[in-house]
Amino acid sequence: MHLSEDIKPISYLKAKTADVINSVNENQRTVIITQNGEAKAVVQDIQSYENTQNTLQLLKLIIQSENDIDQGNVISQDEMFKNLENKLFN
Repeated sequence: MHLSEDIKPISYLKAKTADVINSVNENQRTVIITQNGEAKAVVQDIQSYENTQNTLQLLKLIIQSENDIDQGNVISQDEMFKNLENKLFN
């Protein structure tokens, strides 16, 4: 992150919205928007946003899986494949 380039006041966003959007899409760097000197919002290109959301979903699945293992909610691989075959082919 280049703080001098990636942190902008809300007045800059208001005056140069199209420029900020174009820049974010071109260089895929997040821009932090400040209001009264405090960080208030983030402008991010859609691809980076989707990647972040996908990563978070995968992390949630890992946590759920770890919780299942800790609680003993597991089945054998053979049983899992039999259940899958039954659902797909019956």
